[in-house]
Amino acid sequence: TPFAGKTPLLERPAQSLIYGQLYDADGAVLDNCLATFSVAPASYTGEDTAELQCHGSPTMLAAGLEALFAAGARQAKAGEFTRRAFLNGKMDLTQAETVSAAKNAVGQLSGAMGKKIDGIYNQLVDLLAHFHAVLDYPDEDIEPFEAEEIAQSVGKAAQDLAALRATYRRGKQLTQGVPCAIVGRPNAGKSSLLNAILGYDRAIVTDIPGTTRDTVEEKAVLGGVLLRLIDTAGLRETGDVVEQMGVRRSLDALERAELALVVLDGSAPLDDNDKMVLDAAAQVEECIILVNKSDLPQQADLSGLAQAPLLISAKAGTGLEALEAEIARRFPAGAEQQGELLTNARQAEAAQRAEQALEAVRDGLEAGMSPDAVLSDVEFAMAALAEVTGRRVTEDVTARIFSRFCVGK
Repeated sequence: TPFAGKTPLLERPAQSLIYGQLYDADGAVLDNCLATFSVAPASYTGEDTAELQCHGSPTMLAAGLEALFAAGARQAKAGEFTRRAFLNGKMDLTQAETVSAAKNAVGQLSGAMGKKIDGIYNQLVDLLAHFHAVLDYPDEDIEPFEAEEIAQSVGKAAQDLAALRATYRRGKQLTQGVPCAIVGRPNAGKSSLLNAILGYDRAIVTDIPGTTRDTVEEKAVLGGVLLRLIDTAGLRETGDVVEQMGVRRSLDALERAELALVVLDGSAPLDDNDKMVLDAAAQVEECIILVNKSDLPQQADLSGLAQAPLLISAKAGTGLEALEAEIARRFPAGAEQQGELLTNARQAEAAQRAEQALEAVRDGLEAGMSPDAVLSDVEFAMAALAEVTGRRVTEDVTARIFSRFCVGK
């Protein structure tokens, strides 16, 4: 209900920032605040929306919410604004899912991923539309449908889909970080390296071998790459039951890692424990060998190493620039534009199912199956891609038939 001498928000110009007063149900002023009113469809959700920008007092905000609830409003459910935006056609699922993906988010929210998937999807829509047009309208003057057309279209779509799926690894690294295990024999300087990278003492460092008994995990950006650093217990043969558990966890961390930082003590000769570490780390996809304690006289024979090591001093903080450059080289940003990386498991799983369906199409053609038999797998591929963007396969195919072939005139 309007108060005397006051202009209600809904009577003000839409999409304007308005200074005014927020009242409670009894007409008392709660706050001097700013408000905007957006008229559908020119809003985030595609509906009429109002936004209040109040002062930050918790007491005032609670009173403001109580007044709004008393007027008939309710608190939004988790993700409800984005859900409404999707249902009202303001964004597709690839946009709705990526609001928290750091650098890739802006591109996805502008529809870059949807455009890439739509390009693949539309190739398959054209294929099915041509087949059904020939099948359903035999009297129309439509170019015959051939198995060669299936092979070419499916081959191109499968190639594009494989390239898209290959971005998932980089997308996951972008949002979740690269699992990176720091490994070495006891007292090689693993915890000192972790502390040097982080810039503060996260792990306990002593001269006593075997101090680290469990894994310590932290995130840090090195060489422009987000790393999920795992400082592990020293790898060595030991009769200590607790230390054995730490060694086992270190080996488990290596199995999960995509990058291993092998820390060798350059101030002492290499021994069998170092060889065990190097052998275990060699199974990781990316492995960088670091010779620590380069500020001390070097005693280690490095001639037999599988790759040229980097000399560092975790204690003095030297050599980290070379490590940054090497990590940046091992994990390049890629040529994709922002928003063109798959960043979550649901998208990647749907793309994988689509790719498998297209593989089934090619296998069927090679086995001599008829077009109508293999095209069911094309529909499976389209349905999987439609899950990512929220499209409807049957409606899209029907619309393409009438728009492309002009049948039924």
